[in-house]
Amino acid sequence: MKEGTPHSGGVPGFFTGLSMPIATHVADPGNDRSRIDARNDALFRGILRVCALLVLAALLGAALSTLWGGREVLFGDGWHFLASSQWNPVENRYGAWAPIYGTLVTSLIAIVIAVPLSFGIALCLTEVAPLWLRTPVATAIELLAAIPSIIYGMWGLFVFVPFMAAHVDPMLDSTLGRLPFVGALFRGPPLGLGLLTAGIVLAIMIVPFISSVMREVFQTVPARLKESAYALGSTTWEVVWDIVLPYTRQAVIGGIFLGLGRALGETMAVTFVLGNAYDLSASLLMPGTSISSSIANEFNEAVGLHRSALIALGFLLFVVTFVVLLIARRMLRSLKRKEGNA
Repeated sequence: MKEGTPHSGGVPGFFTGLSMPIATHVADPGNDRSRIDARNDALFRGILRVCALLVLAALLGAALSTLWGGREVLFGDGWHFLASSQWNPVENRYGAWAPIYGTLVTSLIAIVIAVPLSFGIALCLTEVAPLWLRTPVATAIELLAAIPSIIYGMWGLFVFVPFMAAHVDPMLDSTLGRLPFVGALFRGPPLGLGLLTAGIVLAIMIVPFISSVMREVFQTVPARLKESAYALGSTTWEVVWDIVLPYTRQAVIGGIFLGLGRALGETMAVTFVLGNAYDLSASLLMPGTSISSSIANEFNEAVGLHRSALIALGFLLFVVTFVVLLIARRMLRSLKRKEGNA
């Protein structure tokens, strides 16, 4: 056999006789994982968009449905419905000013009382109270938020209204009621039912919401900032005013407007203690009405134009709440802009 001639009996000759390359395919696990992750991310983003759009759709649907239900009064009477305080179902004459006035006044009273009280509770639980006392008190305050509003209303009617009629109303009429200018706000018979009583009950109801938000945001302040201020000789009040509040200002304002929104839409508790009278009076001791209480009291018996007026009140409550939240957003943006400029 000549040298270099291929033969079939040896292994080297077999491999040297092969001239065609062998094609191989190796899967890249990195590319497959990237495609799976991209598909999952796209699916997750789509689900989140659907959730957000559902909220917007529900909000828009509620607004449009109340607008359509109250179209007979809103488009028929127009500004007269908003500016008039007359409410006479017998003659089909309706005005929304008395319910709007009662809603705004009771909510304002609730905020004026609840904000300082909530601020003191939150500061006590984060800066002053001992550790063993903080958790039980915080739990008790959060339990107040879980009490149904009708329980607050029943308590207000059977316990708080007699107390107001026997002690608070006569005292306010005999002291503050004699002062010039502000005296008109505190003159009146000791009925117990009225705007002031409803505002105090609302304040008790929204204190758990505002104080819980304030307490949580106060706890986010870094300890080193407060300890540095104490090391420089600052008092507790100076630390709170110069360190804690500037650090948490935006969240505190958000919590306050959260409580205000809760007060604007409250129904059952206000219905029990407000008095449900459509007469406008400068006195906070006199009975009044609100948008939510008017709807709750009269909707079952309302027909025709009367029902349209009540649904229009619901649309106005939606607008008032939206305006309040819009103001809150603008205030927060203004604070962010000022902090950025500083």
